[in-house]
Amino acid sequence: MADLSAGDIEGVKEVFDLFDFWDGRDGLVDGAKVGDMLRCMNLTPTIKTILAHGGTKKLGEKQYKFEEILPIYSVVSDEKDTGTFADFMEAFKTFDREGQGFVSAGEVRHVLTALGERLTDDEVTQIVKFTDTEEDLDGNIKYEGFIKRVMAGPKEK
Repeated sequence: MADLSAGDIEGVKEVFDLFDFWDGRDGLVDGAKVGDMLRCMNLTPTIKTILAHGGTKKLGEKQYKFEEILPIYSVVSDEKDTGTFADFMEAFKTFDREGQGFVSAGEVRHVLTALGERLTDDEVTQIVKFTDTEEDLDGNIKYEGFIKRVMAGPKEK
């Protein structure tokens, strides 16, 4: 944990305190919220990574003190294999039958809800809404812009 800067520790503490506040100010945060905490710290762990480093699937299985979160943050923040723009472009090209930069919105929804770390229909709807993704008249989306907006994350208010 010596690799964490004072700024990193302060940022983790700030997010931890918010989650602790929502959980009742007992100095503990539920293990089921570890992934949400890490994402609030601008990390992008997969569910597999979260579970491998102490996150839980159900509320109440484990509680974490602040000092226990720091090593989790340290390990996850060092992980660099989160996918690049080029990786995602290559994946979408698989579904681009005509090579024109468009894929069926229905096919995107199907892939996101059926393959890999499956999203729910509601999660896909939120992503589409937050990225201002619109289908053309044929029900297709231009995937390059979609990928850029997803990778940029939520808009600052």
